[in-house]
Amino acid sequence: MKVETIRFEDGAKIVWQETAGLAIVTIKRSWIKNAMTPEMWKALADIGRKIEKNEKIKTVILRGEGKQFTVGSDIKAFNKMSIEEANEAFVVMEDAITSFEYLRIPTIAFITGPSMGAGLELALSCDLRVGSPDALLGIPIGKLGITISQRFSQRLVNLIGPSRTKDLIFTGRLFKAEEAYDLGLLNYLVDEDNAEAFVLDLARRISCASMNSLQAAKEAVARCVPFTEVAFGHRGYPQYIDPVDFPEGVAAFVEKREPRFGRST
Repeated sequence: MKVETIRFEDGAKIVWQETAGLAIVTIKRSWIKNAMTPEMWKALADIGRKIEKNEKIKTVILRGEGKQFTVGSDIKAFNKMSIEEANEAFVVMEDAITSFEYLRIPTIAFITGPSMGAGLELALSCDLRVGSPDALLGIPIGKLGITISQRFSQRLVNLIGPSRTKDLIFTGRLFKAEEAYDLGLLNYLVDEDNAEAFVLDLARRISCASMNSLQAAKEAVARCVPFTEVAFGHRGYPQYIDPVDFPEGVAAFVEKREPRFGRST
């Protein structure tokens, strides 16, 4: 088994294990629900690119430490950034997510707890999602002034449709494991005691298939759901944050209060 550990200043880690044709990538920052800093997103993007170049790897499992996947980006980190720096951090995040989305080999997200915001998008970038009963999925960006791009929303629309996507974003509601499974956000829902063994067995079974067949299938399916930029009278998007609402949303999050947003113009 080959193990590579990337360490960060606060003790966070991303561990990449390679064994028997499997790559297992684990986000380890459990004391803050595996929230990702810009440095962690950058490292994750680099791992995705390394996996793409490694012909020995046939299947990828992406997971978080403990009973969680990741709650996405560390919102508190944005409190010290300028608007320009924050927007650039979102670009880095999207780079990491797409590095896994565009892998030619099968990818599995193993979701054992909260998968929120960019964490949900990271899970959606994988081909399959296996959840435990503690899985909790949502994208509560309305309280933060985040203006997601069409690419972000498209991942949700492809799975649950436009109306449910808007409902999820408008209300900030969270889907528990069973509802997420019923809606198709989870491919498999497995009890906690068997979840880890199940996802490893699933990855091994996939790895035994013809990689040429699987890669052709990934390409064919991708062509069935093309991504197309559309004009919607937007205000400079795909900027990822609103320059007025985002600072207020982050401040409210840090101060643990409700945000006071002005009326949109």
